[in-house]
Amino acid sequence: MPVRRAAGGPPGVAPVPAAVSEDPAVPVPVPVPARPHLAVLGPLAPFAADPAVTDLLVDARGGLWLDAGSGLLPARGWTPLDALQARRLAVAVMAAGGRHLDDATPCVDARIAGIGRAHAVLPPVSTGGPVLSVRIARTAPWRLAHLEAAGMLTADEAQVLRAAVRARRNLLICGPAGSGKTSLLAALLAEAPPTERIVTVEDVAELVVDHPHVVGLEARQANTDGAGAIGLERLVREALRMRPDRLVVGECRGPEIAELLSALNTGHDGGAGTVHSTGTAGLGARLEALGALAGLSADALGRQVRAAVDLVVHLTRADGRRRVERIGRFSPDPGDGLAVVDLP
Repeated sequence: MPVRRAAGGPPGVAPVPAAVSEDPAVPVPVPVPARPHLAVLGPLAPFAADPAVTDLLVDARGGLWLDAGSGLLPARGWTPLDALQARRLAVAVMAAGGRHLDDATPCVDARIAGIGRAHAVLPPVSTGGPVLSVRIARTAPWRLAHLEAAGMLTADEAQVLRAAVRARRNLLICGPAGSGKTSLLAALLAEAPPTERIVTVEDVAELVVDHPHVVGLEARQANTDGAGAIGLERLVREALRMRPDRLVVGECRGPEIAELLSALNTGHDGGAGTVHSTGTAGLGARLEALGALAGLSADALGRQVRAAVDLVVHLTRADGRRRVERIGRFSPDPGDGLAVVDLP
């Protein structure tokens, strides 16, 4: 049976809805995306073409929310999708990333070349209707000067971090979701000498680094038969066999924390990683939870962390603004646990 193609979009995707002017009777033509490859996003494409937009979220009622730097706001000019349209859109977006989304695999992550990361969930796992989340990757890599100009960090903070990279200090960047951890990490890696080889390990590849020698490894999920999965823990071990001058784990969320700490403690200086944390006060507990997944006791993890991590950078996001909240280090006193203290 032939696949029905919706007008103006890829197979099975609802047509792009017209935007609405102040007078609802007068339709406003939807602008053509500046990046042709955005067409795989179907009706999301015109909104993704806005360079300020970082996230597009289709909710369970078919509405669209955007984050353009000021927090989530409903998209103007968006015609809500019905459940079938939303499902078709989610299936098509995941297919663009080489993943299959259906009732048997209702939760899927995908990286879409030239666009970024996407995630979709179908009912009944999503209780209200199909939901789709798209994180738009920046086309041009970040540099510290860009982040400084954007107000993420001060000139003094940029200098401290730049010096730490050049001195091959091991860095841990933490913060809540959407606080700019990946952006800051990419900007810091760009400060590494061009003669060094950087190997990055990510669950879904997002790092875009302005550096001539970056090798990226991305985790692979199991196929429909439940085979073929390659996790971060294994990829960290593979990366160590690739002669990295700097080993980077894009986001530590499981037992790979033990592999990273072991590498940083055995001569692989200049490495880095990110971890989700709401604040430096809770960072120790977060790391202990990850260490427990790898079979490490709190004491063993604490010794590894204090020996491996030279600098902690905590980011925050408030009123839509991402910024460096604190630069510190783990207390060298075991009696303090994994408390973060200010730099001397």
